[in-house]
Amino acid sequence: MVGQSLLPLLANAGWHVSAFSRKTQMRGQPDGESVNIIFRQLKKTDSDQLHAPATKEKITHWVCLAPIWVLPDYFSTLTAYQAKRVIALSSTSVFTKQNSSDQIEQEIAGKLKDSEQRFIAWAGASQIEWVILRPTLIYGLGRDRNICEIARFVSRFGFFPLLGAAQGLRQPVHVEDVATACAAALQSSQATNHAYNLSGAEILPYREMVGRIFRIMAKPERFVNIPLAAFRSAVTCLRALPRFRNWSVAMAERMNTDLVFDHADAVHDLGFSPRLFQPIQMDLPVSKTDD
Repeated sequence: MVGQSLLPLLANAGWHVSAFSRKTQMRGQPDGESVNIIFRQLKKTDSDQLHAPATKEKITHWVCLAPIWVLPDYFSTLTAYQAKRVIALSSTSVFTKQNSSDQIEQEIAGKLKDSEQRFIAWAGASQIEWVILRPTLIYGLGRDRNICEIARFVSRFGFFPLLGAAQGLRQPVHVEDVATACAAALQSSQATNHAYNLSGAEILPYREMVGRIFRIMAKPERFVNIPLAAFRSAVTCLRALPRFRNWSVAMAERMNTDLVFDHADAVHDLGFSPRLFQPIQMDLPVSKTDD
């Protein structure tokens, strides 16, 4: 999703881009072709050894948009291409999910933290400049797993369940603003060897965030307050549907927790200028029958 925004941004800025993917076809590949973008596939020869570059090609600047825990698998590839600067996308979930009631979420937070530390240690030992970007709740282009999941639930059931007052504060950040920060991090000397939080310009309660989704969908706002015990049962049933298999009770518990992160450092060093949370129709999923 971030790549869909970042690739044309870099091409239009004059960068010559090699877009590597672990998949044979990239979802969200920009329409048309650009002389500045070459799409390539990363291959593994086996579970431990990565396909080494066959030429003396040199690529000094990299942005990793895969989950950061994938990045250590490709340290040898980056070294072979003579990388000098690497930007990695992490998440503020490294902070918000470490004490989650859900074991899987705790493991995700642990993987994020461990991968960030491994990345920093490897970069330092290799004399490679590093930058870590940690977005909050990313939305946009109808492809995210945050706002779009809420919209799909509303579309399917006509209401949205809330736990308590659902006044926990949120800062949704648009995917295009994240992509702009990635592009800035490639060149900013001030960003060298630093980590940044990327949060949206607006702080709003969880209930209001969902209410705006109702409004952009031109649907009446219908909320149902559900006790935690009932939420547990409902989530168990929902996870039987492929569309909602990633839902958890911990998600409901966080409806009343503030998840706010200061992005002043990113403003200063990256010129980060996020937008208010005002999603438009193209930020929502295309309507289709759920599985």
